[in-house]
Amino acid sequence: MTKPQLNTNRHAISDEKWQRIEKLFPAYTTGRPPKLSNRAALNAVLWQLKVGSPWRDLPAEFGSWKTVYSRFRKWTDSGLFEQIFEIICESDDPDMENVSLDSTTIRVHQKGTGAQKNPSVQ
Repeated sequence: MTKPQLNTNRHAISDEKWQRIEKLFPAYTTGRPPKLSNRAALNAVLWQLKVGSPWRDLPAEFGSWKTVYSRFRKWTDSGLFEQIFEIICESDDPDMENVSLDSTTIRVHQKGTGAQKNPSVQ
């Protein structure tokens, strides 16, 4: 039985957005070249944040979860994500995919509020 393939491209950053933020990522100056590119690591972080799974459950397609997590921590501590959000959000065309406005109201039964039925009797 074959293992189903994950659609990891759905959470990936677009080419246009990547070109706008690519220069923000720190260059690697020491040691051997990394096995995981910054873009691949960012896509893995976006997948993890979107899905909400534990880091250890990161799909193997993204590489080692420890590598992705360590880059996430470095980028968070350096303030890189704030810079990325400022650049991406300055666009005139915001991505409204995950915005949901709803006017639904659900009434709760009076006993469900925790209020006493007859507050004068104690």
